[in-house]
Amino acid sequence: MTGNTPYAGQPTDTDPGRRANADVPELSPEQRRTLQAGLDTVVARTREYLPDEYVVGAQIVAGSDGPEGTVAVQPPIGHPVSAGLPADSDLDEGLDDDDRDEVARGLAASAALQVKQAVSDAIVPVAR
Repeated sequence: MTGNTPYAGQPTDTDPGRRANADVPELSPEQRRTLQAGLDTVVARTREYLPDEYVVGAQIVAGSDGPEGTVAVQPPIGHPVSAGLPADSDLDEGLDDDDRDEVARGLAASAALQVKQAVSDAIVPVAR
């Protein structure tokens, strides 16, 4: 059954269910630095929107289509939220400034919503 996957390759070359190394794009050191700089900017902007109790971090991970940047926020209570930023051919230009702001605002809002949803059951309404 795994021989039917598009990632199967030859039994001697690629394990079933895995992509061949030639199919997975690699980042040059300069592209990696550019992506990390963009991620660091998103992290800094996200921290501006949130109190210190929220933990914000970023890393470059291996995604299904190759390397991608991930920014994640762990609220003090509730589920963590994250956003993936793919490393594509336009990476040499860097991440757009408007996109960085949009991702930061979205992550901050999602993390705040997680806290609101986590504590909403514990708060007793005072009026109807």
